[in-house]
Amino acid sequence: MMAWRVHEFGPPETMQFERVLVPSPGPGEVLVKVHAAGVGPWDGWIRAGKSALPQPLPLTLGSDLAGEVQAVGPDVTDLRVGEQVYGVTNPRFIGAYAEYALASAAMIARKPTSIDYIEAASVPVIAVTAWQGLFDQAQLKAGQTVLIHGAAGNVGAYAVQLARRAGIRTIVTAATDGVAFVRELGADTVVDFLTDRFEDASRNVDAVLDLVGGETQQRSFQVLRRGGKLISAVSQPDQVLAKNHGVEATFFLVNVTTQHLTEIAGLIDSGELRTRVGTVISLADAREAHFMLDGIRPAPKGKIVLAVDTQ
Repeated sequence: MMAWRVHEFGPPETMQFERVLVPSPGPGEVLVKVHAAGVGPWDGWIRAGKSALPQPLPLTLGSDLAGEVQAVGPDVTDLRVGEQVYGVTNPRFIGAYAEYALASAAMIARKPTSIDYIEAASVPVIAVTAWQGLFDQAQLKAGQTVLIHGAAGNVGAYAVQLARRAGIRTIVTAATDGVAFVRELGADTVVDFLTDRFEDASRNVDAVLDLVGGETQQRSFQVLRRGGKLISAVSQPDQVLAKNHGVEATFFLVNVTTQHLTEIAGLIDSGELRTRVGTVISLADAREAHFMLDGIRPAPKGKIVLAVDTQ
């Protein structure tokens, strides 16, 4: 089979499209015939050697995938050959940019029936990140208020939709070209951060979901109520600032599980969650996707997905 391999960390030019053996599933694993693979910023970090996790070389890039179960390893009882699935390969987030990929059975689920493989591959990491940020980390409930930074981005768009469905009031930030989009998703209050300050629209919020980091994260402490929570999916918050403002501040890494994926699939099939694919690129051209990740090529809004033409 063909796969995108990294033998040394570096820019997109270090990626090599080469022939490798089809792997066999071990205990708790399934072999997936990949129809589509999602591309995310974490793929670029892994390629460049900037992953938060140890990544021994060589490796195959990619985590998000959608496809068909080709073979089932020992101890896997709830998935069968031929079933359509989506999810993430493994905790290292590697292996999906290939015609076949091993996936942990605990990190995949049956694919939403209402969408195709391309759309399904765009969902797992970003949708579960939004879910866990709002509910597992911030533990928000109906009637509470959350400030979501980067609401027009891939994770943010899911966060707005999930919060609205749960009865959580949303104040969101977006650039001018994303304002109409987040309003359409159901955001209650939208702040164009290019022209306005979010502090003027936010007071005593219950939680901040930070998908931006930097100065925006630092400024966010002052809009939280005492005992509120700042949850970041991008960088470790300043604990001194958190203590001074009497709030909790946490950075988290997403933990994609079958349970989360199953619940999200149900919401997609019921029409309560919208997906957004930005561009589709052939697996053979995956290096172009990484030029987009690195800002070398322009990238449209929405998720980048690789289409895999398997034999």
